[in-house]
Amino acid sequence: MPSIGAYLLVGAVAAVITFAVTPLVKRFATRVGWVYLPNDRTVHTSPLPDVGGIAMFLGFVVAFGVSRLMDGFDSIFARNSEPRGVLIAAGVMFLVGLIDDVRDISAPAKVLGTVLAGWVLVDFGVHMFFFRLPFLDVVVLSSDWIPLVTVLWILGMSQAINLIDGLDGLAAGIVAIAAFSFFIYSQHLSEQRLLLEPNIGPLIAIITVGVCIGFLPHNFNPARIFMGDSGALLLGLLMAVSTSVVGGRERPDAPAESAGQAFFFFAPLFIPLFILGVPILDTLWAIIRRARSGKGLATADKGHLHHRLMEMGHGHRRSVLILWCWTALLSAFVLYPVITDQGVSYIPVGAAMLGLALYTVLHPQIRRQRSAD
Repeated sequence: MPSIGAYLLVGAVAAVITFAVTPLVKRFATRVGWVYLPNDRTVHTSPLPDVGGIAMFLGFVVAFGVSRLMDGFDSIFARNSEPRGVLIAAGVMFLVGLIDDVRDISAPAKVLGTVLAGWVLVDFGVHMFFFRLPFLDVVVLSSDWIPLVTVLWILGMSQAINLIDGLDGLAAGIVAIAAFSFFIYSQHLSEQRLLLEPNIGPLIAIITVGVCIGFLPHNFNPARIFMGDSGALLLGLLMAVSTSVVGGRERPDAPAESAGQAFFFFAPLFIPLFILGVPILDTLWAIIRRARSGKGLATADKGHLHHRLMEMGHGHRRSVLILWCWTALLSAFVLYPVITDQGVSYIPVGAAMLGLALYTVLHPQIRRQRSAD
């Protein structure tokens, strides 16, 4: 297995490249007019470049290339078609998003691009093998189900991240926290010899962390550039890959006593659903909200979690930080039984969640606004 230091070095490369390239992308996008115009849903009053995904993709490619040159990652790249599949699929999702940022494309066209990316991953062997159902048996995916499951997984992840990308730094911060949490989880599985090796999941997770950290200084409020669909769809693809090849490749013969602690109620694929709970919950609520109002699923509105926090009276930055904290606490809720030897005890995490909930609804500024109303 690659060392922790090797993983962190690759993540640092992704962060440095993304950070350094983003101003160049901003300058180029401004010159050619690749900007996002203000509307009634935005909090910005002036056009801003919305193709930050270009810098993120370059950071990913360079970091991926550096890892290929490092001896520690030979087991992942040698005689393995999966890295090529990830690179091609990431390129497909990035290009689909970039075209949408520049020219606008229909929702069916985006879905078609997702299907193409999923087909590439399946063709190169980047997919789940099997997964545990809670308290039941291991389900082995047949060749008939693998393409559908892969496409749906990518579609769910990419749309969740795309929908939460509504405030400066929100999506990049949430994905950074989630990807790092999943990296810790995957490393634990590897150390316990509970993960089928070689596994590209931890590498993709730490590169995702680096890309987000490198982009955040330019994207946090007040943002100077947006990631756009090119960045959101890229991050969705990377998160889908890392979570599927880790959660879907836990050793089927893993002892139950290990699974009870390390796999969170015997279901490793539930891990990313909790870690990415904020964008996933926001997506589910958006689907229900738009279905009840008779609107199309692709119809934009101001009913997302971050919009509601701002309507309550929280400022731009505080709304983002609150949702970052919720992501961190949900990650802790999942990881606590994994990284401690104290069994399943959620009292500290539960207390922190209660404190954050009270802060969200009882902040002095919120009380003043309610009094004024």
